[in-house]
Amino acid sequence: MLSAVVYLNSHELYALLLSENMTDEIMQIISAYIATQILKQPRRVLKPDEPLLSNGLVDSFSLVDLSIFIEKEFNVFIDNTELNPQTFDTLAQLADLVQSRR
Repeated sequence: MLSAVVYLNSHELYALLLSENMTDEIMQIISAYIATQILKQPRRVLKPDEPLLSNGLVDSFSLVDLSIFIEKEFNVFIDNTELNPQTFDTLAQLADLVQSRR
């Protein structure tokens, strides 16, 4: 069994922690929007890996609203071809998409 030890300098560690915190923040913002505006269940807690499209929580009409919200809230562009379960199905996927565009 191979094991690796990775040493990060303080700048790399800070960047890693900042990235993780930003991802969590992005997921919280998107989750709150979905719960309040789409599901109309403000107390609903969505898990980062909970399927949104493939489980029917977000329908095709709401998907367009969600993509517009994400574009405006995070100042990113989402192509219509990305509005599918392969790239847009979980909070984690959405947060990764936003992070990759910043």
